[in-house]
Amino acid sequence: MRKRRPIHWVRDAVLAAIGAAALVLILARGPTQAPEGPSITTVSWGGSYGRAYRDGIQVPFAEETGINVGMEDYNGGLAQIRAQVDVGSVYWDVVDLEMADAMRGCDEGLLEPIDIDRLPPAPDGTPAREDFYPEMQGECGAGMLFYSTVYAYNADLFPDEKPTTMVDFFDLEKFPGRRGMRRVPQVNLEFALIGDGVPLEEVYATLDTPEGLDRAFDKLDSIKDEVIWWEAGAQPPQMLADGEVGMSTAYNGRIFNAQVLEDQPFVIVWDGQLLDYGQLSIVAGTPRLEDALRFVSFATSAQSLAEIASRISYGPARRSGEPLVTTHLATGVEMAPHLPTSPRNIARALRNDWAWWVDNQDELNERFSAWLTRGAR
Repeated sequence: MRKRRPIHWVRDAVLAAIGAAALVLILARGPTQAPEGPSITTVSWGGSYGRAYRDGIQVPFAEETGINVGMEDYNGGLAQIRAQVDVGSVYWDVVDLEMADAMRGCDEGLLEPIDIDRLPPAPDGTPAREDFYPEMQGECGAGMLFYSTVYAYNADLFPDEKPTTMVDFFDLEKFPGRRGMRRVPQVNLEFALIGDGVPLEEVYATLDTPEGLDRAFDKLDSIKDEVIWWEAGAQPPQMLADGEVGMSTAYNGRIFNAQVLEDQPFVIVWDGQLLDYGQLSIVAGTPRLEDALRFVSFATSAQSLAEIASRISYGPARRSGEPLVTTHLATGVEMAPHLPTSPRNIARALRNDWAWWVDNQDELNERFSAWLTRGAR
């Protein structure tokens, strides 16, 4: 595997600074050569998921409709969407969002409403409203995939006893070595409480108290000096492969692809996985609304969702999509044991309370950024 270039992290800018930077990029964005015929721009997460998204949805859609589909990568959040809408220069059309961002974006008027009844029915004719899992249904988004943030370890670095629980991730005495964590408060706070012994069903109630938040940050403090922060989903597998960290939080699909396509000795610890929901949303004010809606309808059909899940281990948002997922397209590996929603893997899962994050995101972004500056790596 190609050696990573050293990465020098800097502290996240505050939201206003990010938005300002995004606005500068929009204003500086010069005219580009437009492809012949209609076109839209979709935005997703890049890496192995981006390839699955392109091959499973983008290319088939373009072939079927004649609509050109450009694709850009991002690391999440609403700053660039907000800047485009505020300045009235919308060039992103369809964006793959985390559920909390989809809800916040809808509340702020940054996203177009999507009528679930306009989405295609299941192959047997079941209406979309009944086919999508309830937690996947949002006013300004169409459900895409179930995915999880888990932690994984490099088995070569743990030849004897292996970590098996979220408690082990925070145990530097029993399992010494660097940890990788995403440079945001969400997931880290939940994992910290689980690692400190809080029952899954009490995690968000605990976070909803000042004492619970202090407890979560105290637990993060206990490993802070050994944390290397990541921002893009492609980074944890690379850090694990290079031995830069022994364990890292990561998206389960990124670890799966490293396991089956690159034969990496990685092991996923499903205990305490944070099960999350992806939404496909349309940026408010796009002049390409009808073509964007056509893309969303195509992308969220049972077959399209299964096409992605056959390339990377994320579970379809529709009930009818699940039986269409059998084996990994490239290797023939059975997919069911690797999906976050399989009975064995979901047994100790915490479902992301996106409504809690919608209410608390801004405050915790500020607190987390301030916490990072106090002795951050």
